[in-house]
Amino acid sequence: MPPSTSLQLRRLLLHHFSSPPPLLPRRLLSPQPSTHFSNSLFKPFCSGSTTNLNIPDDPDQGIAHSLSAELLKNPEADPLPISQRLHLNFSHIKPTPSLVLSTLNLSSEAGRTVLGFNQWLTQKIGFSHSDETLSFFTDYFGRRKDFKATHEILVDNKEVLGPKTLESCIDRLVRAGRPTQVLGFFETMESDYGFKRDKDSLRLVVEKLCENGYASYAEKLVKNSANEIFPDEKICDLLIRGWCVDGKLDEAKRLAGEMYRGGFEIGTMAYNAILDCVCKLCRKKDPFKIDSEAEKVLVDMDYNGVPRNVETFNVLISNLCKIRRTEDALKLFNRMGEWGCYPNETTFLVLIRSLYQAARVGEGDEMIDKMKSAGYAIDKKAYYEFLKILCGIERVEHAMSVFKKMKADGCKPGIKTYDLLMGKWCAHNRVDKANALFNEALRIGVQVTPKEYRVEQRYLKKPKAEKKEKKRETLPEKMARKRRRLKQIRLSFVKKPKRKMMR
Repeated sequence: MPPSTSLQLRRLLLHHFSSPPPLLPRRLLSPQPSTHFSNSLFKPFCSGSTTNLNIPDDPDQGIAHSLSAELLKNPEADPLPISQRLHLNFSHIKPTPSLVLSTLNLSSEAGRTVLGFNQWLTQKIGFSHSDETLSFFTDYFGRRKDFKATHEILVDNKEVLGPKTLESCIDRLVRAGRPTQVLGFFETMESDYGFKRDKDSLRLVVEKLCENGYASYAEKLVKNSANEIFPDEKICDLLIRGWCVDGKLDEAKRLAGEMYRGGFEIGTMAYNAILDCVCKLCRKKDPFKIDSEAEKVLVDMDYNGVPRNVETFNVLISNLCKIRRTEDALKLFNRMGEWGCYPNETTFLVLIRSLYQAARVGEGDEMIDKMKSAGYAIDKKAYYEFLKILCGIERVEHAMSVFKKMKADGCKPGIKTYDLLMGKWCAHNRVDKANALFNEALRIGVQVTPKEYRVEQRYLKKPKAEKKEKKRETLPEKMARKRRRLKQIRLSFVKKPKRKMMR
């Protein structure tokens, strides 16, 4: 028997007859920490330590942790290739797309060892790669900017590549700052990988380039591909939007003129992008011109028969709120119905944040009620932003009322929310309030950890200085003081004897 075969057999026997590997999560109970606050300055919340392991209850997550530990293992510790090690230790595992994604997310430092993980997956009976699972690998290597490994994955799986993998490849190349490589990829992707070069793929590439500020490359790609794939109005609108993202209003207007001469019509999306670009430039250079310049764009829309939509109003309201013109934004909000538009979730959230920043907390609460009445739900992220704003303007009591609304709406607060509120109460020297929040978090299972918070100087209790009252001088004391003064005056007039000079 060859030595490699005997080594594998020994490993297999050890795997079956030794203690089972920790594939399933194993809970370690740590002692409950004390929740007593020390009123002396700003000790941690408790004296005990919270050493709870963040091991999920889902068995797939436990398997993902074990697979990740194997991928992150030092290769010098085990001479076997990673695919063989996985085959020996995880032969009973049936991979699923969610398990593959979890393993890759937990193995960010594994590098090209993940190629061995991919090899093990392809050898598993009953598992075959799909467009979704391949997009997970292209995302992983794209985050590491390892596009050679991405090339290997794509070449080995040409027959199952689809739109998700294509979107992942383009997105990662653009976000890595390689627009030239994106153009080359689009030119050769059909021959190299089997991706279709059609209008949908062109629109995808143009959208990704324009979103990340590469409008010039996107326009060059469209012009070079015009003989093969003629652009439509959506692609032209994306190009105008891309120039506006770059802040190049002249280029956007130049392209709009070319579109008109070519027989295209500019849509609402392009006009909204131009409107947003105009407002941003006015905010940067001269905020007082924002009304007149925005009005010019709106007049052009009306003249060309392009209707306004809710995004048009969102652009105006957002830019007004950013320069603290909340009252004007509210007036525009109330006039949306005149154009047949109704606010959406973004409109409400922008106004609520602006009202809270302006310390108009009552109106902010009313806007929350209007948003709920309109059928929109507020998620945990939005509530956290509201709490952050209220704590920033020192309205901690009102932040607690919004915190109660958050829990009433079914949003379970997390560690960041409790940490924000506890830190603010400690800064206000209200240790009792922070202690109550800490106990509440532990009661509902949020793993908050004890920290040391500092009290702001203005909230420290300063000791009162005792005022010493000046006692009235008695007559004997007054006469004695006058006698001492007269004695000093007499002594100052006494002539001192002159010293004889020595010869």
